Amino acid sequence: MELQAVLWKEEDMYIIKEVTTGVTTQGRTIEEAIQNLKEALELYLEEFPEIVEKSR
Repeated sequence: MELQAVLWKEEDMYIIKEVTTGVTTQGRTIEEAIQNLKEALELYLEEFPEIVEKSR
């Protein structure tokens, strides 16, 4: 499954949003924002496994 994300900075936080699922999170650094997105996507995809199945 290929995912795409958009990253932008608002004040002192980096915001990151995965385009397909709409999962959005933040972090104080780019690396933290990416790691938080990975964790949030894992939880999201556990809840909605049909999204993974569609991508295969």
